[in-house]
Amino acid sequence: MTNDLQAFSLDYFSLAGKVAIVTGGNTGLGQGYAVALAKAGADLFIVAHNEDWEETRGLIEGTGSRVEFFQADLTDKNAIKEVVAACLKAYGKIDILVNNAGTIRRAPLLEYKQEDWDAVMDINLNAVYLLSQEVAKVMVEQKSGKIINVASMLSFQGGKFVPPYTASKHAVAGLTKAFANELAEHDIQINAIAPGYIATANTAPIRADEKRNAEILSRIPAGRWADPSDLQGVVVFLASKASDYMNGHVLAIDGGWLAR
Repeated sequence: MTNDLQAFSLDYFSLAGKVAIVTGGNTGLGQGYAVALAKAGADLFIVAHNEDWEETRGLIEGTGSRVEFFQADLTDKNAIKEVVAACLKAYGKIDILVNNAGTIRRAPLLEYKQEDWDAVMDINLNAVYLLSQEVAKVMVEQKSGKIINVASMLSFQGGKFVPPYTASKHAVAGLTKAFANELAEHDIQINAIAPGYIATANTAPIRADEKRNAEILSRIPAGRWADPSDLQGVVVFLASKASDYMNGHVLAIDGGWLAR
């Protein structure tokens, strides 16, 4: 144990020389996370379900960081192993994993279809567990690493019309704590970001509903929806040395929503 307060510097936030996997990193929050990590110095391995990644490539190439893209269906167990193998082939290591990929399907509870439940749970929960497990094997060998999960306000609340999304995001919070308990001894930190209401494609239908939009804004002390850029600082923090003693935590970035 050290007590050298003078050791701290802004270099604690640098990700120079680090390699980060970001799932769903070609749009919305994932794109914001990827760009932030690149600007902090990390090389990126972005996993997406389609090849629509030229915009993200342009944003990252200007940072000086290297970026590789990989198309994969994260609901396929074999594809998850391929993601890890491809990243190791490209870079030789994995320092950071951001489990951002996710989906949401809305319907009243009594009308909710089994196939929609399965689809949401497969990507929001099962893929997070399986990819984290595979990456953790690499990080244990390296004796270091950062896994950053993406939780939600519905990791704390129930919501309406989204039962599998709520269940999956509660479970992501639990997985974050469970992984942290087992991997901390290997100098691996696992934390989660719980975004509040963010202006992305996923929330476009809600923002378009004038009544619902007004209800949400009235509950947010900040008085506005967040932009993906509002989440960039926290992902760098959780990926960096600055958060080395933070483990198993779900960090809400919500404009004060939970405090209301």
